[in-house]
Amino acid sequence: MKTTVQVRTAIRRQRAETYLLLTLLSFAASVSFTRLFLNLTGYPQLGGGELHIAHVLWGGLFLFVATLLPLIFANRWVFIWVSILSGVGVGLFIDEVGKFITQTNDYLYPAAAPIIYVFFLLTVLVYVLVRRPRQKDPRADFYHILEDLEEVLDQDLSARERENIHHRLKQIEKDSSDPNLARLARELQDFIQSDQLILTSETIPWWKRIQNRILRWEQAHLTRARFRALLVSALVLLGTWSILSAALFISSIYNPSALMPIFDPLVRTSIVRSEVGISMFGARVGLIGSTGLALLISAALLFIGRERRAVAVAYATLLVCITIVDLLVFYFDQFSAIILSLVQFTLLLLTLRYRSRYINPEKDPLPISDDMV
Repeated sequence: MKTTVQVRTAIRRQRAETYLLLTLLSFAASVSFTRLFLNLTGYPQLGGGELHIAHVLWGGLFLFVATLLPLIFANRWVFIWVSILSGVGVGLFIDEVGKFITQTNDYLYPAAAPIIYVFFLLTVLVYVLVRRPRQKDPRADFYHILEDLEEVLDQDLSARERENIHHRLKQIEKDSSDPNLARLARELQDFIQSDQLILTSETIPWWKRIQNRILRWEQAHLTRARFRALLVSALVLLGTWSILSAALFISSIYNPSALMPIFDPLVRTSIVRSEVGISMFGARVGLIGSTGLALLISAALLFIGRERRAVAVAYATLLVCITIVDLLVFYFDQFSAIILSLVQFTLLLLTLRYRSRYINPEKDPLPISDDMV
């Protein structure tokens, strides 16, 4: 009997980036809406007497359900619910991190917001890494093909999907060094090309329809000149706001009556407790002003036609804002800084879209085809 060495190499799940994106969105929504609800309602408590049912328990419940679902059900659609429930669950869980890291169980501990933000950024990093193109591997491709064959079981296989599976099976047969894998690919090709297979008309997912509408609108209305004007305006607005924010604080340094309204709430809430806190606030102001100046420089470069350099400066500056500056902003402004982060992230997406569409169109992940127009 021929002995073989078992292959245990991990295979990235097909559509993993979609599931991670759903987790990120539900995680962000969970934390944001929880903080907003508690602020608007005055931090109510569920329970009475000695009981206090914290929302971390609900987070644990969502995480437990998300764990059970793929253990019980084999359908691929289960992972959609797993992604959403796990994102909501981890959001409700980590929202109470302030209670876990302080002896006084301080939910509003100043460092809680930056910790949550760092955790979110690390998850974004995982998403970016998963989105990278993977190296072609016959074994991994076969895993994904077997997953796609669920469409046959559910009688939801379209002609285009069948052709796609057939093409990939032919490629596996050609590239695989494993004779058993190649033989299985040949036999599955005969099966997938059978006239007895039930095919359905292809339905475009709702999110794909929305994406196509946005791309059609972009093609029809957002010309290069208009896109450049939009991007320049957005960079100027954010850069100007950043510089004015820093200048407002610097101008009040020698005016105690103007400085007190800035530091008084920070001292009362124990966000600033020592000279270290004041130094951190000064670093926050300096970084905001510096990044604001860099954004204005990128806007000027884009305005005079130095597009490649302008986009590079804007991209680097916005990354610094999102990954470094916002940590200090969250520390002092807590979750009111979410709006600023959303604005920066939106501007980063616009910058990346301009780069992929006009500067590096050969690498555009969302090319506009003729059938969209």
